[in-house]
Amino acid sequence: MERSQWYIGTPNGVVMCVDRMAEHQPKGRFYHAYSREGARFGNVEQLLVRLEQFYNWINYPYPGTNDRVFISTGRAVRPHGSLAERTKIMKDEELLSRHGELGTFIIRVQHRQNSSWQGRITWMDRNKTVCFRSIWELIKLVDNALDTVCGQEDSPEEVTWQDE
Repeated sequence: MERSQWYIGTPNGVVMCVDRMAEHQPKGRFYHAYSREGARFGNVEQLLVRLEQFYNWINYPYPGTNDRVFISTGRAVRPHGSLAERTKIMKDEELLSRHGELGTFIIRVQHRQNSSWQGRITWMDRNKTVCFRSIWELIKLVDNALDTVCGQEDSPEEVTWQDE
């Protein structure tokens, strides 16, 4: 299989490994270049929250909108933590060697605008890359791929893995 679409290409690129589905929720881990340990998730919500925390931690991509704070704590709030430069621990080749039992995806968020994410996702098992315009589209693409693998294609999905 040609792996021309297997690349990280951005400081915030992650490899998401889905190991199983439980109650129609993906369970697995994701890896990034700044840690050898995978960040575990037990459902879509945990995945999205941990990815958002990661993007805030590395301060990339910079969000187009910030969280609102309605209660003053009397001190300055730094929503994105320290801006110290992060040191990469894993090379892209090592990241790309990680795989999930049900599916493996490379997620490259290019923008965080309109309170959502825009970018590209590569389904490594099928060597297909698709652009997504929102977190919803990203979730639907992963869900569609995992339904295909698990043989649970109930109805045609609006968001599909068509070649670009």
